[in-house]
Amino acid sequence: MEDLVNIERESLKESSIHRLDGRIKLMVTFIIIAFAVGSSSISILILMELYLLILITLSNVSPAYAIRRLILILPFGGFIALFQPFIRPGDVIWTGPLGLDVTIQGMVFGALLLGKITVSVTAIILLSSTTSMQELVGSARRIGVPSDFAMLLNLTVRYLFFFYDELERIRNAQKTRCFDIWNKNTPYRWRLRKVGETIAMMFLRAYEQGERVYLSMLSRGYTPDSRMYTVRTNPGRGDLLFVATNISLLVILYLIQPGLWW
Repeated sequence: MEDLVNIERESLKESSIHRLDGRIKLMVTFIIIAFAVGSSSISILILMELYLLILITLSNVSPAYAIRRLILILPFGGFIALFQPFIRPGDVIWTGPLGLDVTIQGMVFGALLLGKITVSVTAIILLSSTTSMQELVGSARRIGVPSDFAMLLNLTVRYLFFFYDELERIRNAQKTRCFDIWNKNTPYRWRLRKVGETIAMMFLRAYEQGERVYLSMLSRGYTPDSRMYTVRTNPGRGDLLFVATNISLLVILYLIQPGLWW
């Protein structure tokens, strides 16, 4: 939850990229990810990663913070690339124990897969670090995301921090009663039961809060046909320049890609 707070704190900074229209940043992120996924050149992926790191630096987002987030997220998909040299058929360059063979094709494919994942995650980090959660939901709604899905996202973002505060109150109450989940002197089964009670209590409070919110929405005229209010804004010159710059860069990378040897 502390990471969510840090993300929101970074998104409230001031820079030219922070001031861009959320729809523009969202669509450019999708385009960059689609281009990275379809790319077959490691050199192109390296250039795209360097470009995204430059944007992160220009957006006044701490590079150390962005790299730390990248390191934390990358292992969830990066480990798949590590197995490719051992499971992908091709020219064997090394034979290890237990009959594991390392192939050139596997190493190339693994490096390519790791590059695609890295570029995609970096693009998402740039988007989330320069756009608040509420603005992301509103931007998604304005580019055509179904209203029901957008409303669920909106409610999730709005009450995520509320439930974190509820959890903190429960944990503080437990601490005042000398409960510590990591205390090895306490029987394991008793600690496990208390954790289960905490989860059950959070579930009940979430259900009760959901009922209160729904009744409040009904009392204010909410119906299944209601639509979320979104502020209508037109892209400015900076937004159009940002789109043109990114599309031009991707076109150039696409044109020079056949001339690269790797």
